[in-house]
Amino acid sequence: MFLQLLSYVGIVVGFIFLILSIASGLYYISELVEEHSEPTKRFLTRLIYVLIVAFVLLWLFDRFPFFLTAFSIFSYWVYLQNLNKFPYVQLTSPVFLVSCVLVIANHFLWFNHFHNPYIPPLEERLQPGYVPPTIPTFVEVCSFFGLGVWFVPFALFVSLSAHDNLLPHHVESSNSKKKSNGLAKVVVGRIRDWIFEVSRRLGYELDKNRGVLV
Repeated sequence: MFLQLLSYVGIVVGFIFLILSIASGLYYISELVEEHSEPTKRFLTRLIYVLIVAFVLLWLFDRFPFFLTAFSIFSYWVYLQNLNKFPYVQLTSPVFLVSCVLVIANHFLWFNHFHNPYIPPLEERLQPGYVPPTIPTFVEVCSFFGLGVWFVPFALFVSLSAHDNLLPHHVESSNSKKKSNGLAKVVVGRIRDWIFEVSRRLGYELDKNRGVLV
């Protein structure tokens, strides 16, 4: 019984360290992108076109559903519109909001597709020359979701910068230069500030050097 309790504690601690590692990675990647915004834009643009071609090939050779494939290609076209003013993004802009909705929709539509594969009726399966449909393996499904569904939205999330915290692109003040804040850094930073504030209200000071939030 104690071993089971210890395993639960280990899961919680491991999950916390995983979240901290992801947050640190987001900060590092965001810093890297801020220093190389133009190469990042070119990379994301080419990546989107490559994945659009990959979806067409999946439809032609692996018999992926046409309408679902077309929906994903349309989603990538919308993702591409976020690069028009790269790396700046207005969080309330229609393109950004639609992109967020499409990410969620793509995930659930493709998950439903792989979770409920099409099974031909018995009459069709009994016909001579019947070729059973290919069921993707777990590795193939994970690879598809990682590269075809999540990779570009995650890369955009890390690469884009919050519009409210930025000066216009390539515009500098004569006395000072305002450094851009990546969208990922803004989100992670606000979550971190919220954790510090909650811990302070509970009587635990995680960082005594941080000022009290208003």
